[in-house]
Amino acid sequence: MSAQVHVPSLLARVGTASVLTFAVTTTMMAPGLVDDAEAATAHSTKALKVAASKKGAPYKYGAAGPSRFDCSGLTVYSFKKAGKKLPRTAQQQYNKTSKVAKSKRKQGDLVFFHSGRSVYHVGIYAGNGKIWHSPKSGDVVRLAKIWSKSVSYGRVR
Repeated sequence: MSAQVHVPSLLARVGTASVLTFAVTTTMMAPGLVDDAEAATAHSTKALKVAASKKGAPYKYGAAGPSRFDCSGLTVYSFKKAGKKLPRTAQQQYNKTSKVAKSKRKQGDLVFFHSGRSVYHVGIYAGNGKIWHSPKSGDVVRLAKIWSKSVSYGRVR
């Protein structure tokens, strides 16, 4: 969050002690800088657009683009184009991301599908309960509804 404060006029209105309290308890940023959440959103949004641009690309086990992908290969490729490095497998990506509650998920977050304690699939959250993913052999990168309740969400920072 950015805030611009005109200190002399603020001093006149609220007094020096209040301004000091404001300055100590408020994070102020120079124009052009963003906090971690804003930065995460920017690269996640770009990664989501990259994944969507690969619609129709064929699935190939072990492939990470630019024309064929497996599930984690699509996420690696998409985030690399957005300036972020991810580990290669869905499980490694799960281990690396910051966990996010379902109620706090955002477009561009990673969606991890679980079987017990193991992660077996990953996609990029597109909003409205859907993900961009590369599903399986014989299929293509596509937008799909999240089909399981055994999912968790991770944010790339």
